[in-house]
Amino acid sequence: MGKLTSMLGLLLTHPLEFRTLVHFYLYHETKRDITAQQEHPTSGWDRASMRRCWEFLDMTSRSFAAVIKELDGDLARTICMYYLILRGLDTIEDDMTIPDEKKQPILRQFHNLTVTPGWNFTENGPDEKDRNLLLEYHIIVDEVNRLPPQYKTVILDICQKMENGMADYAHKAATNGTVYLETIADYDLYCHYVAGLVGEGLTRIWSASGKEASFLCDELELANSMGLLLQKTNIIRDFREDVEEKRFFWPREIWAKYGFNEMKDMYKKGDVEHATWIQSGMVLDALRHACDSLDYLRLLKNQSVFVFCAVPVSMAMATLALCFMNPEMFQRNIKIRKAEAAHLIMRSTNTREVALIFREYARKIHHKAKPHDPNFLKISVMCCKIEQWCEQNFPSFVMLGEKGPIYDSADKRTVIFRAEEKRVAERLAVDPRNAPLPQDLFPWELAAYLVGAMLLMLGLSALIVWVMLKFIPQA
Repeated sequence: MGKLTSMLGLLLTHPLEFRTLVHFYLYHETKRDITAQQEHPTSGWDRASMRRCWEFLDMTSRSFAAVIKELDGDLARTICMYYLILRGLDTIEDDMTIPDEKKQPILRQFHNLTVTPGWNFTENGPDEKDRNLLLEYHIIVDEVNRLPPQYKTVILDICQKMENGMADYAHKAATNGTVYLETIADYDLYCHYVAGLVGEGLTRIWSASGKEASFLCDELELANSMGLLLQKTNIIRDFREDVEEKRFFWPREIWAKYGFNEMKDMYKKGDVEHATWIQSGMVLDALRHACDSLDYLRLLKNQSVFVFCAVPVSMAMATLALCFMNPEMFQRNIKIRKAEAAHLIMRSTNTREVALIFREYARKIHHKAKPHDPNFLKISVMCCKIEQWCEQNFPSFVMLGEKGPIYDSADKRTVIFRAEEKRVAERLAVDPRNAPLPQDLFPWELAAYLVGAMLLMLGLSALIVWVMLKFIPQA
């Protein structure tokens, strides 16, 4: 009833968004049903333990659960387990009720505990939202040990790298009371541990599955950059919530130069102008990773893997555009509207469309930028880099038609292209090597070749018979 009421309210207040949501619910079909009988060998739905893992995935992340379930073959089950392992690790690291002396050995041995039969963790605080995952972690352990070795090795390796980084930051927080990141380099390193490594693991799994090229596992810089784009977007959006919970991820290098002593001063002092300048600095830093993310998407060939990667980065660009120069972000946690999210999901099906999405939001960011902002010029350059990437890879004067590419006659580049096309045709026409063979002679030449070949074969056969009769004595 509540959903129906909200849809009716949306129809009255935002009719275009209502239409988008209706289109999404009617026409966007799920690509795969993991509960179907034919999917059981790869999804594991026929096992009670794996069904419980799928339930945990729905409970811990509804947004990621949908795209994970649509991955091809055993990738869905593998990424489900990968997500749950890292969610369990993150739950222990985030729980401030666990003493540091207890937390450190668990974090640094989590990759071993994950494959220890029967292990679970019961000492989370009562308010920790994902504590049930760790209470029943022995189920996760059972399913991890069922994974093929090529996947299991990658997941445990990433878990070990991530747990050490998390343990270092948890120890720093316990020792100093809070964690402040001083420089942008510190910020990048933190985001690498919590998100860049996730991208590295996913990339190695894509390659190990055979569904993506083997060389993809070497493109770890691009994978890390895409992970940083997603993580930095979340950090920007969740500013108010993080500050209230004493999690300070914005680097001092960006905000301290504007006269703020603490991050909470950005919304308590009422200095909106300087706060939005800091906000634009954070968005600028996140946009550094936009073109790398597009480069990464260009390398993907499996459609389910592409959608899995493309939808989050498209939503990240939409979120950055929403947060940019928006003072509301300092007061509450803001999110893109459901209809916009549905529209992005339906559009994020190929690299060209995702590039156009990036360009649209880059233009919105540039339109909102203010000349008196110290970051104005850098923001403009970064938005132009996204424009340049789109033009270089998908020129705007070339449009897709039903019978092939169509060239925009109003664009001067079409004139240049047509002139070059004409010059190439003329050059080929005068080359004697490209002269067509006389049609009336060609069949006679072919017949002559065939007759000659047959006569040669008959002659050789006759010669062999004569030699046998002449020189081999008869019995």
